Amino acid sequence: MASETGTCLCGACTFTATPVSDEAGACHCSMCRKFSGGVFIVTDCSGSLEFADDAPITRFQSSEWGERVFCARCGSSLAWVSRDGAMAFVSVQAFADPGKYPLRHELFIDCKPESYALAGEHETMTEAQFLAQYASNSEAGA
Repeated sequence: MASETGTCLCGACTFTATPVSDEAGACHCSMCRKFSGGVFIVTDCSGSLEFADDAPITRFQSSEWGERVFCARCGSSLAWVSRDGAMAFVSVQAFADPGKYPLRHELFIDCKPESYALAGEHETMTEAQFLAQYASNSEAGA
């Protein structure tokens, strides 16, 4: 895929990233819901997320292995990145055309509140399934 430019709501944070695919995923974990104010819909941009030197980003360490990246001026939720920098999942809403990233999977489906449901059929993964996969990938050096 080609590089994309993204911005926050106020335009102070700009970045470039190259999505790994045209797919998006939704995370329903409590941290993503609180971070984004709803469902955090992202695309994998691992290895290619670069913020402009003057971008007023703030990083918040939300777990022992992840950080939330947001604009220090307007508060826009921009990305989740692994602390080692190997993984970066960027909000599709920061790109000019978020609709070109169709939703293909939902994570932490067992944590999703009953008050909403996303349309269509998607692959789903529970919290336990996700953590088991992450742990096995970490042990394999991924």
